[in-house]
Amino acid sequence: MTDVRDAAARLRDAARRETYAVGQAVRAAWRAPGRERDLVKQSLKAAAAGLLAWCVAGVWMGDPMALMAPWVAVVLVQATVYSSVRQAAQQFAAMCVGTLMASGAQAVTDDTTGALALCLPPLMLLANWSRLGAQGVYAATTAVFTLASGAVSESAVGHRLAQAALGAFIGVAVNALVLPPIHLRDVRENLVALVRDTGDVLRDIAGGLREEDWDAQTAADWSDGAARLQRRLDALESARAWSRESLRLTYAPLRALHRVPPTPTVPPEDEDLRWSRVTGQVTALTRTLAVTVDEHRTPAPPEGPVLRLYARLLELIGDACHGEADRLAGTAGEDRPGRADPAVLEDLHERLQEGLREHAGRGAAPTAVLGSLLLQAENIWAEILPPDDSAEASDADHPVSGRSAEHREVPLR
Repeated sequence: MTDVRDAAARLRDAARRETYAVGQAVRAAWRAPGRERDLVKQSLKAAAAGLLAWCVAGVWMGDPMALMAPWVAVVLVQATVYSSVRQAAQQFAAMCVGTLMASGAQAVTDDTTGALALCLPPLMLLANWSRLGAQGVYAATTAVFTLASGAVSESAVGHRLAQAALGAFIGVAVNALVLPPIHLRDVRENLVALVRDTGDVLRDIAGGLREEDWDAQTAADWSDGAARLQRRLDALESARAWSRESLRLTYAPLRALHRVPPTPTVPPEDEDLRWSRVTGQVTALTRTLAVTVDEHRTPAPPEGPVLRLYARLLELIGDACHGEADRLAGTAGEDRPGRADPAVLEDLHERLQEGLREHAGRGAAPTAVLGSLLLQAENIWAEILPPDDSAEASDADHPVSGRSAEHREVPLR
């Protein structure tokens, strides 16, 4: 009985989470442009393409195979125009093969069951052919539909293929001409989320170190946070690929219609590489902290004032990450949030170096731990440090990131 109650409680929790997530998505779609609103637009476009295909094929043309046109049109309203065109070609080829093989199998066996047994095995093998992508399975489903409907004559085959071609044309046309999907915003949103989450993880670590109340479970939570950063990075890479694909076949026409700027306003790919390096350093930092509280390992965490100084350094880095996120999102104020006072950083670094020298007298293990933590923090800071006042004039060299082209690393010394 207890297991049943626990399962019911988990089911209710899952339902609440899903309901909350749906509510959040609806509010986001209503409130401002974003991925949620893009999904709504694509869904409505797919529905409109299916309805238009039915009206043309079934109402206007009165074709008995009109079902094929809306079916294909709905499927081919894809995330990009290029993918719609590519999948239209793949799907039409698969449907042609499926229809022809089903008709041939019916002619040979003169029995629906026998025809299915004859044509389905090779068609399912064909579904795994990389040239057809995910559309290969339509060869088998079309064969089943053809044989189940009993329409295998030459006229029926011609009607079915003609309606499939009509549906493909309407689906691609609607996707290309009605609010064509351009995924430039997805790159910026994913990058901003990655940068902001990096700041959150570093601030969480700083808070735990400052209070000195952390243990193995806390370190595991920090490691989970670093793993979430890696998933964010993967999402950014996927968004970058969608961004490039969404401009194929559409960028020149849209530019002629003044629908997109002459240069797509997305952060440069150097930003992805920069934050990939930061994510790697944060992962290494959390791994080092996890090792220090592992009872089966030798290294011990630093203690006392030096630990609080290190927490302050991570807090400054976290604040700088939030400032970078605001800059990338275009919401940073004139005071450039995230900029730290160089004098504060100089003093903080000197005190941490003194703490490192003090730890050197306590043995190799604590010195190695503190040295590793400090090196990882410096590597992160070198990647995200905003330009100082002397570099303001060089912002034009890197208009998207606001960093000088000559800027590489800025140590905390």
